[in-house]
Amino acid sequence: MSNESETEVDEETADEEEQAEGLQKGDVVKLAYTARTVDGGQLVDTTDEAVAEEDGIDTEQQEFGPRTVVLGENHIFPDVEQDIYGKEVGDEGNVTVAAADAFGEYDEEEVRTVSKDKIPEDDRYPGAHVDIEGEHGHVETIIGGRARVDFNHPLAGEDVEYDYEILEEVTDREEKAQGIIQMMLDMELDVWFQTDTVEEEQLVESEDDEDEDEESEPEYETVEVEKETLYIEATPQLTMNQQWMMGKQQIAQQLTQLLDIDRIIVQEEIGGGGMGMPGMMGGMGGAGGADIEDALEDADVDAEEIVEEIEGAEE
Repeated sequence: MSNESETEVDEETADEEEQAEGLQKGDVVKLAYTARTVDGGQLVDTTDEAVAEEDGIDTEQQEFGPRTVVLGENHIFPDVEQDIYGKEVGDEGNVTVAAADAFGEYDEEEVRTVSKDKIPEDDRYPGAHVDIEGEHGHVETIIGGRARVDFNHPLAGEDVEYDYEILEEVTDREEKAQGIIQMMLDMELDVWFQTDTVEEEQLVESEDDEDEDEESEPEYETVEVEKETLYIEATPQLTMNQQWMMGKQQIAQQLTQLLDIDRIIVQEEIGGGGMGMPGMMGGMGGAGGADIEDALEDADVDAEEIVEEIEGAEE
């Protein structure tokens, strides 16, 4: 019996060591996958454009391709993450996710009667997707002044079959940042990392703090510290992105933690114009004549020639 117990312990230890050698929580991977409902085979999601086209999905309305996910961050179903742990790039898997762990069980109490006046006129028909008092649902029926609305997720009660392939482990920092941003915002942005030296005010700790008057003001000193910074180039598309507008602080916090950086700076570049001196406005500071003359001098532009050209145009 003792030898059998030792053998079992050795096998368990070997399994744990083998598990630790593969992909683990915190790793960033690129996946190709297709998910369908178990009953009926309805397409839930896919990275394959050809699969989407076969199912009649309008592929012009979205982009397809491998998805970047951070394991352990609930970017995919937890059951799928558990199946990936310990595997290697190139491995494939098939996981059935129970309804409760996918989009939830179907709840009859979530089908409720509401006043039809709460529904926009254009959406007052069976099957319309509506948002009412912060809840999303679809209209089942409208009779008189009342409407029956189902607030369950459209896939509630459905088990989901998830086929995937691990295409790549992402280790490059910039590629990792771009992949996470694309996953969160569904858009590609230019990013880069930089270590910046910045000045900060820090509290001066004195050995005589205990003897000092409690009402005395704390003393601060300016020190230089290095900040590992992720720069994100702002674009008009980012400015108008609904997810970014509603949750930029939360997204920035997640990126800071996932990429192990100190801060994030979203940088907007404004192109120059006028007299062909791009970026000059950034150095002029909007002050008076001396700054303007210095800026013209740095740009190798003759101020007198410009004045003559302007006067000539006016004549």
